[in-house]
Amino acid sequence: MPADWSAIRREFPSLAGWTYLNTATYGHTPRRAVEAIGRHMARRDETACSDFLSWFDDADLLRADLGRLIHCRADDIAFLPTASAALSLLLGGLDWRAGDRVITLEHEFPNNQYYPALLRERGVEFVETTWDRFYDEVRAGARLVAISSVNYTTGFRAPLEEIARELDRRGVLFYVDGTQSVGALRMDVSAFRPAMMAVDAYKWMLTPNGAGFVYVDPQTRSWLKPNVIGWRSHHEWRRVESLHRGAPEFSQAAEKYEGGMLPFPALYALHEVTKLMLETGVDAIEARVLELAARVRSKLGVETPRHPSPVVSVRIPGMEASEAARRLKQQRVLVSARHGNLRVSTHFYNNEADVDRLESVLRSMEAIP
Repeated sequence: MPADWSAIRREFPSLAGWTYLNTATYGHTPRRAVEAIGRHMARRDETACSDFLSWFDDADLLRADLGRLIHCRADDIAFLPTASAALSLLLGGLDWRAGDRVITLEHEFPNNQYYPALLRERGVEFVETTWDRFYDEVRAGARLVAISSVNYTTGFRAPLEEIARELDRRGVLFYVDGTQSVGALRMDVSAFRPAMMAVDAYKWMLTPNGAGFVYVDPQTRSWLKPNVIGWRSHHEWRRVESLHRGAPEFSQAAEKYEGGMLPFPALYALHEVTKLMLETGVDAIEARVLELAARVRSKLGVETPRHPSPVVSVRIPGMEASEAARRLKQQRVLVSARHGNLRVSTHFYNNEADVDRLESVLRSMEAIP
């Protein structure tokens, strides 16, 4: 059965009053996810939190569904609050040596710049390169490549499988920030097996802050030690009546990186969003968001890239991007300004009328011919 995009759109009340083309900044949370938070809080009141261990069982069901979404096992997934926490876990767990090289692409999100740049103090070389020069830099030597699946500024969609093949041949670790694609585009980590892929769920996964998740490859888990140690670090943490004493014996599963309590309200919301996406179909969602992004490119005269994404970056002649975004907001049209460009991002709750409204307001501003 074809997806009912109009019914999906009705899940997002704010869209009644705004033309929202800004999911690359923040995703809106559907009604069903907000209701899931309410049910969880009501359950806490009813039980006085006496059944809190069952919340972890629910979190494990979410792990399984996230595994279906990105094609991995439930044991491969840990819940971490942000992509920053995931990257810090990985980079903090490596035995860096002077002369090691970390490579990323130009215009990357600050996460993929700040920590690697700090490693310069330890003699690590941090390289920001263009896509045209990327493989040359890899061939010159690298310990780690850290990139986004979709660039938050330009919308560049990295060919992850192609990159992974080259890195595997050279024994280079691969870190992927999937925040700008998971929830909008197909993601199959089994096809490229990164050392780690992090997802901040407040963007395309449409979830309140705090419900990030990370794929940690089994090979990575064999050597990467947790950087947060807490009561759930021991593999038998569910035996709360007789918690382990002494140093913890870690699980083989990725949950060993969580340490303590989880952000359950946000996780219940994330589960509802995940189920919505699985019900709708990842292929259908990708086709829809790319169809709408293609409409944006057509209306604004942007060339279609080789690997299109739902993030469209456009230069507005004769007007600063920040000024254009400000004036659009006055007309209740939300986009972003990034690196001198207007950034437009389409999700499956958008429709053709949203794109046409953007074009109409830009024309009224004389920002496009």
